[in-house]
Amino acid sequence: MKETFESNLSVSQKEEMANQKAYEDLKAAKEEEITAGQNQVDSKTQELADTDEKNAQAKQDIVDTKSSLSADEQFLMMLKEKCSMTDSEWETRQKTRQQEMEACSKALAVLSSDDAHDLFTKTFNPSLLQKESSSNSNRRSQASTLLKSVAKKVGNPRLATLAEAVQLDAFTRVKKAIDDMVSQLLKEKEDEIKHKDFCTDEFNSNELQSEKKTRAKQDVEAKISDLEMTIKQLTEAVDVLKSEVADLQVQLKRAGEDREKQNKEFQTTVADQRATQKLLEQAVNVLKSFYNKKAKAVFLQQQGPPPPAGFESYKKNAAAGGVMGMIQQIIADAKAMEAEAIHDEEESQKSYEELVKDTNNSMDEKNKDVVHKSKTKAKAEADLVQAKDDKSAVLLELEQLGNYKAELHGSCDFIVKNFEIRQSARDEEVEALKQAKAILSGANFAEFLQA
Repeated sequence: MKETFESNLSVSQKEEMANQKAYEDLKAAKEEEITAGQNQVDSKTQELADTDEKNAQAKQDIVDTKSSLSADEQFLMMLKEKCSMTDSEWETRQKTRQQEMEACSKALAVLSSDDAHDLFTKTFNPSLLQKESSSNSNRRSQASTLLKSVAKKVGNPRLATLAEAVQLDAFTRVKKAIDDMVSQLLKEKEDEIKHKDFCTDEFNSNELQSEKKTRAKQDVEAKISDLEMTIKQLTEAVDVLKSEVADLQVQLKRAGEDREKQNKEFQTTVADQRATQKLLEQAVNVLKSFYNKKAKAVFLQQQGPPPPAGFESYKKNAAAGGVMGMIQQIIADAKAMEAEAIHDEEESQKSYEELVKDTNNSMDEKNKDVVHKSKTKAKAEADLVQAKDDKSAVLLELEQLGNYKAELHGSCDFIVKNFEIRQSARDEEVEALKQAKAILSGANFAEFLQA
């Protein structure tokens, strides 16, 4: 029996040492998890601050982009309206100019006919106008020659038509036609200068807006990349936290199963020790009862007359006291083992309760972190959708700016490229008209040829 008790004691002590080591290992692991969780809290707090800052910057970028978009749309509407009006005016002027040239050509053909010459001869008295006609004819010829040479140089059919009209029309009408043409040429020159300035301004504005939208596109693309990285990191962090919560739940379940097993072993051990104590106490009581009676009988025999001859007086076994002492020691050991088992059970239960409390707190914190990161992830995903919409809008604006630039090239390249040549030719036309008018007014043609 003693060997059985000692064997049970040894097994219980080994189990206690194993449980104690498991507890220490679990405690160390949980402390590491707490430290890692705290570090993660600090990291995520900094990450949240950075994300809030990026969010504020993104909101400001949205406001600036929308303001720029509104201004660009208004400018584009004004520009389209202005270009439409300019195109309409240009077509009208071209049509009017063509009709004017056709009318002048028809009028010149009518005035140059033989019937017209005969009519002029009959209408005017040659005897009275012969001298004046000779002088005027010379002037007409000189002015016509000058206008024809300039018309041939600059390739202007209007000057050629006017050169023919100088031969036929009266001086007053010719001078008025010259003045009208000079005014028209100056007006065309002014309009062309305005158109070139408009083209220059529009090209500069288009380039500036294109650069601005290109920067906005780069900013939006950087924002999209940052949000995608943030979403990826948050997704991985949420998955890790969920995995950790699942591991903690498994550990908590295993700890509960181990606690239940330990409690059953404790109940068995206490029941065995108490049963052993009860059995041994019964044995001790039986021995005590027997030996106490024998001692009383011997005492009574010693007080009466001497016993008759026969058996010698019965003496109790000398080893009886040793057996009872051993049994008493076993009872004491059993009680000590019971008390130790109760103490161990209380400590194990306390450790288990602390473990459950710490594990639940850790799971609560991780679940809160999961909720927080999920909200942050959802917001980042919404921001990503908005950023992609902003990118599409910026790309559309860049496409519109590119199309408008192509339209500007279509309407402005010829003017801008040939501006100096056209201005110089128009100045020569104006100067030729002024010289022709001066010749018709009596200036010396030879001076103009020398000049």
